[in-house]
Amino acid sequence: MRVTCYLVALLLLPASAFSQEALPEGVTETTIDEGRALYMGTGICFACHGTDGRGVPGAGPDLTDDEWWNIDLDFAELLRVIRQGVAADQSRTGAYMPPKGGSQITDEQVAAVAAYVWSLSRTGSGPTTPPGTNP
Repeated sequence: MRVTCYLVALLLLPASAFSQEALPEGVTETTIDEGRALYMGTGICFACHGTDGRGVPGAGPDLTDDEWWNIDLDFAELLRVIRQGVAADQSRTGAYMPPKGGSQITDEQVAAVAAYVWSLSRTGSGPTTPPGTNP
């Protein structure tokens, strides 16, 4: 009986419960939430990547999948990319991304934005604001 209950409980879990990656070292759900607020606000990321993270044609790529990662991008590399920007000839969309997306955020804030961006392309994560809406 106990085994049956366990199996039923497993079947009721969403598929994402089995496929979520562990958070990078030093990243918490709070960090991701702070990053989301910055992404939508002073970080101005939404201007090129959209409020839903799905990109703006001719500007920033969709961040909700892993296709925009045209290199082996771990969390440390993601931090570097956000801090240093992306040259137009290295960008999937052909658009230049200035360092820190052209914003004046601090390195600590960059880490929070990176945590949110990292979460966008991970199963079970992503924007909590419905696509096409403003926070």
